[in-house]
Amino acid sequence: MPQLSIGLDFGTSNTVLALAAGGDSKVVTFDHRGESLTGFISALCFWQQRVKGIQTARVEAGPWAVDEFLEGLDAHRFMQSFKSFAASATFRDTRILGAAYAFEDLLATFLKIVFRHARLETGGARLVVGRPVRFAGANPDAALAMRRYRDAFARAGLEGARFVYEPVAAAFHFARRLERDATVLVADFGGGTSDFSVMRFEKTTASRARALGHAGVGIAGDTFDHRIIDHVVSPRLGKGTSYRSFGKTLAIPVHYFANFARWNHLALMKSNGDLKELRELIRSATAPDRLAAFAELIEHDLGFPLYRAVSRAKTALSSAESADFAFRVGDVDLSATIARAQFEEWIADDLQRIRDTVSQALRAANVTQGGIERVFLTGGSSFVPAVRRIFSESFGEERLVSSDQFESIASGLALIGQSPDIGDWTAEEEG
Repeated sequence: MPQLSIGLDFGTSNTVLALAAGGDSKVVTFDHRGESLTGFISALCFWQQRVKGIQTARVEAGPWAVDEFLEGLDAHRFMQSFKSFAASATFRDTRILGAAYAFEDLLATFLKIVFRHARLETGGARLVVGRPVRFAGANPDAALAMRRYRDAFARAGLEGARFVYEPVAAAFHFARRLERDATVLVADFGGGTSDFSVMRFEKTTASRARALGHAGVGIAGDTFDHRIIDHVVSPRLGKGTSYRSFGKTLAIPVHYFANFARWNHLALMKSNGDLKELRELIRSATAPDRLAAFAELIEHDLGFPLYRAVSRAKTALSSAESADFAFRVGDVDLSATIARAQFEEWIADDLQRIRDTVSQALRAANVTQGGIERVFLTGGSSFVPAVRRIFSESFGEERLVSSDQFESIASGLALIGQSPDIGDWTAEEEG
């Protein structure tokens, strides 16, 4: 049994580290401006800074990357949720301040900074890393993603990492509560993907488990945020309105609003010509005040606080029948009241895809709904009432168990690292 094991949950939105030794686990905290954080935002910021008259390339990650993005005066490139490119064969590299960065370069850079801020020495420790059942993207290549993962970890000096399905790690963490043998469905809702695993746990002198079946879908918390953006924010910024050109009435091009897929994409609209075009459209727009608010949002880099406001409204809807979406900055006022019933209507198609994926996991495991004795829910979106209803209606409320929305996967990974039969838990067959 290793003296120390490290669990790394590299998420689309946030990354969590946990340590285990002697059968117990502890989540690593990061000290950022006097605040202790367990979630390290999965973001990078590159910039050039003049030091003693010489232009020097700099890079930061996590909340420090956000600080630089919001406060930095130098030219910068901000990247968030880059995990979504891991399984994309069409993504080869991106240019950052004149240099080409493949996915492996981005992840290796991120990992080095995470461990530096965590003040962790990895020598002699066993590193166990989470991976989704289904990677994000329209046509994800899991084998390609895993090759990129292994290469990135090696570049970061973290050779020998073992990879475990994220819901399996959550299940391991949950299994300590079981008092008898049980077949368990684990539902892990992340930022970019939702993963489901059916596990058979056997309480022997040492708890053992068998993975019976897995399934995943590229729908999760970020998708729900986007539905609020589409239905509440974008119309208040001119989506669906029109402008006059040569005597004709034309729709405002929708591609301007596609940049809301990621809040940091708004910053790119300053340099790619979109902001200039929007300002020109204001003159002939039928709703010029809305496009003017859109232009101000871009000009003053308001994407980050906007997305935080969206996330707060979504969270509030988990415990209330309606929530106020409050966003007022300068001349921009996008505030609105959102009813939970509206939100559930917007995500109805997403919910159906989640139902279908749960059924797929059961079929893969050759288990019926009646054969599931416990359902373990983890991740922020598991608290969305409409999501929880999928499981309560199928399995009964009495079988559902919820966990800490951020820490169970990392803790489970660290605990698996303490297991003498770690090979029984790893997902090495793909790639």
